[in-house]
Formats: sequence, structure tokens, C-alpha cells
Amino acid sequence: MILVKTPFRMSFFGGGTDLPDYFNANRGAVISTAFDKYLHLTVRHLPRFFDYTTEIVYSKIERVTKLDDINHPLVRNAMKYLDIHEMHISYDADLPARSGLGTSSTFAVGLLNAFYHLKGKKASKRKLADDAIYVERVLCNEAGGWQDQIAVAYGGFNRIDFKDNDYKVTPIKISKKRRQQLSDNLLLFFTGFTRFSSEIQKETKSALDDEKKRIFLDKILNLVDEAQDVLENSKRDLDDFGRLLDETWNLKKNLSNSISNSSIDLIYEKAKKAGALGGKLLGAGGGGFLVFYVPKEKQEKVREAVQLMEVPFEFEDKGSEIVYQSSEVYDINENIEQ
Repeated sequence: MILVKTPFRMSFFGGGTDLPDYFNANRGAVISTAFDKYLHLTVRHLPRFFDYTTEIVYSKIERVTKLDDINHPLVRNAMKYLDIHEMHISYDADLPARSGLGTSSTFAVGLLNAFYHLKGKKASKRKLADDAIYVERVLCNEAGGWQDQIAVAYGGFNRIDFKDNDYKVTPIKISKKRRQQLSDNLLLFFTGFTRFSSEIQKETKSALDDEKKRIFLDKILNLVDEAQDVLENSKRDLDDFGRLLDETWNLKKNLSNSISNSSIDLIYEKAKKAGALGGKLLGAGGGGFLVFYVPKEKQEKVREAVQLMEVPFEFEDKGSEIVYQSSEVYDINENIEQ
């Protein structure tokens, strides 16, 4: 039996520039962090007492005898990719799916991490990220970028650069005190709306064919360097981080009509009037979680203004990790599905 926990990610700058169609024609970069809310998976071999060979428990329960009959595309393709059979897989998470936190990629990374350990192998962070990108974007043919898989596999507060079908992860060089100050000035709220990010990602991808909209992605990319300087230069006012969040959010809304809506815009306006310097929807947009940069003395007013469920959090450094593993007696060659 394997128990694995994988953190969710919070993306601040550069979202959209991690799409291969963009960064292979130019370059891309994002700044993001993992934080201490997790997706938990229990993965174990299924005893042969049942009339099914694989059981998957998430928002549904699937029980099948053939891998091709699994409805969940990520589970089906990951099991085929690593030649995994006869499994019980149970999913649990601290926060809801389809909420802008990279849930699908977090699931992919955690599942692959568990599968590698079941096979007696320890995959590197790079391997987990690469394989999760391949399973999601190629085998499952899901639209989207590369940043989520990398962020949750590596953990930590990083800049990720993309170019020529490759990427590089560089930790943000920020003092412990300044990093804590940043964390203390960020408020995370759940809007109550959930959505399928792949549909919004398709619209963002289509913006690449529109020269006027592509200019907005170029501007979003340029803000990554500025935001990194704010974080790493102790002489800079950290409040500029919030002002840059506001700028990148206003740019991103130009990419697609689905990124925001009147309800989200109203919440955002209330937060700013109450003292937030800036913020953004996490992920592709359309709903999920809003993060705001708010100086400490203004935070109570912002909470009163938005009237949303707040999620306290801290940054997280470990990435996907195995938290428990026990051995099993299992003959892979006996009566295995063909």
C-alpha cells in the first residue's frame, strides 16, 4: 500500500505563456508556489476476491475488469503507460476539484509517484513532471500548459522558464522573513464557482492566433521579470507584488471572455475598494479561488467586503511525497488481465 500526498499550486505570474504553442515560438516563464493543501491518494493492489480487477474511488466509484473500460482518462492512461494492473485507487483532497489549483495535474503527479514506488522505483521530480505532462497533454489530449505538473512535482517557490519544448526550474531567492511577509499579506478565498479549465485553456490557446491578443501574453510574460525583482530585491517595496498582480489580472482578462465574469469582477472590485492592492483568479480563470495581496491593516476590511470562505495557508517546499508504504505479497504473473 502507498499513501502519497501532493500539494496544490498557486500561480502568480506568467500564466498562459506556459502553453507550448506560445513558448516554442517565443519563450515563456511563470512564478508560482506550492502550498500546504494537498491531494491524497491511497494506492494498493486489489485482492482477487472480487468480480472486478480495478477499483477507483473519486467523485464516482468505478469497478472494471479491463483497463480500457476505465472512464477516468488520467487513471486509464497512467496505468497503461506504466503497465499497472489490479489496483484499488482512492482519491481525497483538502480542496475541491476544478477550482484553479491545478487539481488534475496534482492528481497525475501523485498517481505516477505512487505507481513508480509500487514498481520499486523512485522517480525524480523532473521525471514525475515530465511524465505527468506526457500523460495529460499527449495521452489524454487535454488542453493546457506545463506549469502545473512542474510546480506540484517540485514544490517550493519557483520561477519556471520554458523554451524549445523544454523547461528550467529556478527557486526564487527570497529571505525567509520576506517570504513569510509575502505569505502573511496574501488572502485566499473560494468563489464557490467551479469550471473545467481545459475549455478555457482552449480559448486562451486560440488567442495565440490573434495578433492583438497575443500582445497581452507578451506583456504578461514581461511582468515575470519585474515580479521576480520585487521578490528578490530587499530594497523593493513588497507591496509592488500586489500592484503587479492587479496588472497581470487585467491583462489576462483580455485573452478570453471566459476568464472572468460579472460576479467575479464585482468581488474583485469590492476587495480593491476595501484595501487589496491586487489579486487574481488562480488557474485558467472562470471560477475557483481568488488570491489577493492585502496589507495586514486592511485584511479585516477585505474579509468583510468579499464575504467568501477564506482558506488559511502557508507555502510548501517538498512537492509530491510518499508518506507511507507497506509491502505486499503479490504475484504479477498470476491471472493478470491480458
